[in-house]
Amino acid sequence: MPCQLRAFSVASVGIALSTLAASAVSGLSTEEDGFRWRVHDDSRPKPPVVAIENGVPADAMVLVGIESGTDALRSGDGPCQWSFADGVLTIAPGAGDIHTKGVFGDCQLHLEWQFPEGRSIKGQMGGNSGVFFLDRYEFQILHTFENESYADGMAGSIYGQFPPLVNPIKAAGLWNSYDIVFRGPRFDDGGGLIRPATITALINGVLAQDHVSLLGPTRHKARTSYEAHESTGPLRFQDHGDPISFRNVWVRPIPEPQLPE
Repeated sequence: MPCQLRAFSVASVGIALSTLAASAVSGLSTEEDGFRWRVHDDSRPKPPVVAIENGVPADAMVLVGIESGTDALRSGDGPCQWSFADGVLTIAPGAGDIHTKGVFGDCQLHLEWQFPEGRSIKGQMGGNSGVFFLDRYEFQILHTFENESYADGMAGSIYGQFPPLVNPIKAAGLWNSYDIVFRGPRFDDGGGLIRPATITALINGVLAQDHVSLLGPTRHKARTSYEAHESTGPLRFQDHGDPISFRNVWVRPIPEPQLPE
């Protein structure tokens, strides 16, 4: 089997290189080729410059930070009811989920979260939260350091759908980082699915979800499917009854990839 796999891989690379070479000969330039720009064409739009200050991109919206407070968040139609001090937002168990006041579609989200020391946990109970994109697609937060649960409910899972590739969660009292790239689904004018939602995510710098295509919105103990909805919506942070803390939370909209036309 290893030899067969290697042969297939080499052959695939050969085909890919041949295709690339043929494209290079054509210059990626003609209408017939389906390309808008030549290779290295100076007229092709350049990527915008994005400055980074204190680890935050200039085009990002800070949701939780020392200076931002909770101004970007809401509980229902009122102010955020979770606890906030010194740049750290902590779930107030029983206060309910919170939402962003703004709405987002395709986006990059960075957040850091911490499970408190001295708190007991067993499976899904004791250290559970989550972040929902478009208010419906959940990326799981769960303290899984020396704690196990069902695979598609572990930290970094697409809840109820796809387990993470790894479990790099740190011990209680230490901060974990999530970096998530979310692209929402696309629907045609009749409500049919053109493209599913996707998520790519790193946990503490380690790849946990690799451009996974979601099956639909999050459901608990039930299969899911898509129904047409708006292309933007609020981010939702879950109150599962556990005092998980958050800091350095920011989000930035991302454009479609710049493909030749």
